[in-house]
Amino acid sequence: MAELQFEIVKKLGVLSENAKGWQKELNLVSWNGREPKYDLREWSPEHDRMGKGITLSEEEMDELKKILEEI
Repeated sequence: MAELQFEIVKKLGVLSENAKGWQKELNLVSWNGREPKYDLREWSPEHDRMGKGITLSEEEMDELKKILEEI
């Protein structure tokens, strides 16, 4: 299996932190050299390990923002 490459292009915010120091963050992340996408997941304190998460394109993020503004 090929190694996953990522670069956190911009840290946008921290939603929470668990007892082990992992933070649930919203960032712009480039995966395997591709265009950065919005990314929501838990990261270890050193940002060398990550939990499962979700990535969103600019268009998907705009739609999510509209939904959140309505609730």
